[in-house]
Amino acid sequence: QLQASGGGLVQAGDSLKLSCVGSGRAFSRLNLGWFRQTPGKGREFVAVISRGAATYYSDSVKDRFAISRDNGKSTVYLQMNNLKPEDTAVYYCAADGNGVLRTTPRVYEYWGQGTQVTVSS
Repeated sequence: QLQASGGGLVQAGDSLKLSCVGSGRAFSRLNLGWFRQTPGKGREFVAVISRGAATYYSDSVKDRFAISRDNGKSTVYLQMNNLKPEDTAVYYCAADGNGVLRTTPRVYEYWGQGTQVTVSS
């Protein structure tokens, strides 16, 4: 089970940090991803971090967002800097038990409930 939080309303150029807390002893063995979704569109890959802390980002957020994890707290974070209006979306965390970093939403087994991020211009 995953629980995301930290969304809000900010202005362009501001920063936000999302958190996603997991339950269960398997957290450290999971790859953890962040996705986002806007109305009428499918979920879009944002970032993923492996159980070994390797990371991968979509081109649209690379150099602005940073994903990290704290296995002791069963938490994955998404630090979002220099936010843009096009970053406005519902952000979801997800967990994948496969060892390979994957960006396709349908392969992720566990999902959080989503947190709204709104960036005004």
